[in-house]
Amino acid sequence: MRFIETKLPGAFVIELEPLEDSRGFFARTFCAREFSERALTHDFVQCSIAMNHRRGTVRGMHYQLPPASEVKLVRCTSGAVYDVIVDLRPDSPTRLQHIAVELTAQNRRSLYVPEMFAHGMQVLEDGSEVFYQINKSHEPAAARGLRYDDPKLGIQWPLPVSLVSARDANWPLLADSLCK
Repeated sequence: MRFIETKLPGAFVIELEPLEDSRGFFARTFCAREFSERALTHDFVQCSIAMNHRRGTVRGMHYQLPPASEVKLVRCTSGAVYDVIVDLRPDSPTRLQHIAVELTAQNRRSLYVPEMFAHGMQVLEDGSEVFYQINKSHEPAAARGLRYDDPKLGIQWPLPVSLVSARDANWPLLADSLCK
């Protein structure tokens, strides 16, 4: 695996290093030792899948408050998504900055999302599926979100937004929330 640190310290794009032969290829998608060597969380306790019917759908921007803050390892297993994370760490020099990475079944990249980062995505192909490894169990009382269209974040989604849940559409704007 190749770990590529992003402009948001602690967030990594992880690329496979496939071993190819006439049958195809073999590659590790996760190795606790390699994560540990980089001081990255490697004790995932939950795996989840998000299947998305329609391109243009937006999910997010979700996070959990401490002590239930989550680390996620996100991979697109079918189709393609535009994956976005926002740094919400209170003392971070990159607070409220975001990055976007295209995760596809073809490029097989994954995104390592540290604690106190909001995470969301836009579906680029009908029928896209995303697989998450998460280091803590979901705690509904700690769940929060940011508006996907918050002008303060300035996220440029690549497609017109065709579908978003009522919950995600109604998160408060940063100007009105505790996350100023």
